[in-house]
Order: sequence, then C-alpha cells, then structure tokens
Amino acid sequence: MTPLKNKNKESQWFGYKQVNPGEKARLVESVFDSVASRYDLMNDLMSGGIHRLWKNKFVAMLHPSANKTLLDVAGGTGDIAFRYRQKAGDKAHITVCDINREMLNVGQDRAINRGYLRGFDWVVGNAESLPFPDNSYHLYTISFGLRNVPKIDDALEEAFRVLKPGGQFFCLEFSQVNNPSLRKIYDEYSFRLIPKIGEMVAKDRASYQYLVESIRQFPKQAELAARMKKAGFEQVRFVNLSGGIAAIHTGVKL
Repeated sequence: MTPLKNKNKESQWFGYKQVNPGEKARLVESVFDSVASRYDLMNDLMSGGIHRLWKNKFVAMLHPSANKTLLDVAGGTGDIAFRYRQKAGDKAHITVCDINREMLNVGQDRAINRGYLRGFDWVVGNAESLPFPDNSYHLYTISFGLRNVPKIDDALEEAFRVLKPGGQFFCLEFSQVNNPSLRKIYDEYSFRLIPKIGEMVAKDRASYQYLVESIRQFPKQAELAARMKKAGFEQVRFVNLSGGIAAIHTGVKL
C-alpha cells in the first residue's frame, strides 16, 4: 500500500478542539457512555426519522443472506445488525463490534427484547485494531461510526484485513452537502438546534456539539473514496443521500 500523506490526520481533532490521539479516544468514549441509552431516540429527533430510511437503503445494498457473515463495527445498539437479521433470516451469523461497552449493552438488551437469542456475537473491540483473524467476513459495515474513530486510515486497513477475498466494505456516514443553499440551511439547523435538542432530551449539550463538529471534520466524499483505495479496496464508489447530508461508500477486497 502506498503511504498516505497526512495519514490519520483526524486523530488530532475532537470536533474543533485540537487534542492528541490518545486523548481523542478517551473523549469519544466518554461521549458515547453519556448518550448510549438515548442514542437512537436522538437520531430520530436530529434527522426527523430520515436516518431510518438511509439505514434501510444501506442494508438493502448488502443483499442480506444467511450465507454471508457480517461484521458490524461501531454498531453497538444493533440498528444495522437487526435490519440485516430481519432480511437474512435466523440462520445468519452477525458479529457486532463496538469499543463502547455501554452501547453494546443497549444492543444486547434490544436483541433480547426482539427474541434474537442466537446468531449474534457482541464483542468489545477497537476499529483500529480488530480482534478478529485475517479473511474472516464476507461483509464489513460501519454506520455513523467512522468519523468517531481517531485513526480512520488504520480502521480502513483493518476492514480490508478482516474481509475475505471478494468481501465488501460498506460505510454509511454524514458527509458534505453539495447544494450551497441546502448546506446553509443544514448548517444553521445543525449548529443552532442539535446541541439544544441534546441538552433537553439527553441532558448533554456538549456531546451533541461534538457530534455536529465531527461531521465537518470528516473527509468529504471523494477524499474518503481515495483513502479507501489507499487501504487496498477496489471498485470504490459512493452514493449521496439527501443531497449529501449522508453518503454510502462501498469497496471490494479483490
């Protein structure tokens, strides 16, 4: 792999605050410890429920099948995993990996409530250094999690490593709005209202201020695609959602 200029450059930023990489990991963990129990409710409020449509499209692109093993990274609450299970059936094998134990606890409780007692592994693990062997999974997904990983390029390389030859990488993440008028409206909504919603509902304004800022620090569509190629992926593509508010990036390990 060709060395990437400014590799893992996001590791020095926690939102708009400059930090060292070790500090960022700790700060991000504290954010998700704080918001875990209300994470999905806040997603509904922040997006007006549109995130559910994005996730449905995302999972449909996976072509769920009981014959495909899925690794869902940063998927602690189970949103993607449960959608996959619903489509793939009860013989599907799904591994949910999250660095945050509180998020996994929420996901495990939700799985029990749905009667999903088999077919799931819940693993505490770091996206930058996954606790799985090489060539283990057919599918790797990460949904609204990659921007919170301090070392994005390391995470992409790890995704490539754990996928089987022919395996596919899928990332759903907030991205760059294309239309200037929509971008202005979106920025106004994000910076003025989302932290206030976080304060009222989750009793945590600071965490949601970080989440808004982290979106702006995340690589734009074309840059993320280029970094996926540097990690080894081929057939790299992206699809914009809602004018680029979010985007789905895909790649294949050949």
